[in-house]
Order: sequence, then C-alpha cells, then structure tokens
Amino acid sequence: MAVIYKPFQSSFKNKAGLKLFYPRVVQTRNVSTEAIAREIAGYSSLSSGDVKNTIDNLVTVMSQHLQSSESVTLDGFGSFRITMKSGGKGVEKEKDVSAAQAKMQIRFLPAYTRNPNRSIATRSLVTGVKCVRFDLVDQAGSGEVPGNGDNGNNGGGNGKDDNPLG
Repeated sequence: MAVIYKPFQSSFKNKAGLKLFYPRVVQTRNVSTEAIAREIAGYSSLSSGDVKNTIDNLVTVMSQHLQSSESVTLDGFGSFRITMKSGGKGVEKEKDVSAAQAKMQIRFLPAYTRNPNRSIATRSLVTGVKCVRFDLVDQAGSGEVPGNGDNGNNGGGNGKDDNPLG
C-alpha cells in the first residue's frame, strides 16, 4: 500500500525562468461510502448499515453547522470550514460586495500535533505514508517496488509544502 505519484511540469516559470517538475498524486480509484461502511463495520460491533446511516447523518449534521458559518472539527481527522473564492470578481465599493461574487468551497485541514518548538509533528492522515513513483509500481498494483522494500518518502518533513503550486 503506497501513494503513487507521477512527475508534473509546472506551467509557471520560477525566478530563473525554468518550468520545474513536481510530484503529483495519481488517484487509482474512488472508494464509495458503502465500501467504507463495510470496512469500518469490520473494526467495530456495528453493522455496515449502522455505519452507513451514521456517515449519512454526519454529512447532514456537518452541512447544517457549516451552513451556519461554523467550522467542524472531527478529533483525529481534521477540520472543515466554508470559504468563498471570488476569482478576481472584486468591486470598487464596500457596499457593493455580494455573495454572488464568489463560489462557496469547503476547506479541509487534516488533524495534526505540534512539537514543543511549535513545528508540526504529525498529520494524522499522512503519518507513515509511503510514496512510489508510478513507473516503478509492480504489475499487481500493490505500490511495492520490485526488489526494494523501501522506496520513496516516509511522509515526514517539516510541515511546509515545497511545491508552491500545491
């Protein structure tokens, strides 16, 4: 099990005028709510139907709170909040500002802990992640590199994104 990535060339030039390459995650498939519910049921005393119902109710309750201008934090998972992206549709006068200028988006920030020096220690969803370049994935798709037990990134780091493009 590993996160698969491939090279991606930025369309923007850096200060030296070069279009640099960055890693970009390759999504291999989408996992449905029902599949997640079955997996969670395997870890608990609940049926997959009970778990699915709980997930459905979580979505309903989270939507209500987010639409009330509240953020939602799920311990060990992360925080959600609504943001507005105006995409350059500004107006000259404060009184003319309208919600119609912006698109609503949900911003998710994974849960994390901090070291005593305030640097980020762990991000719960990516702690221990292994990364494998797409052209080195074995034919079975396991994410393991043939002949190499440890390839790629261990998911550590200083908590800063080295890629300015995200």
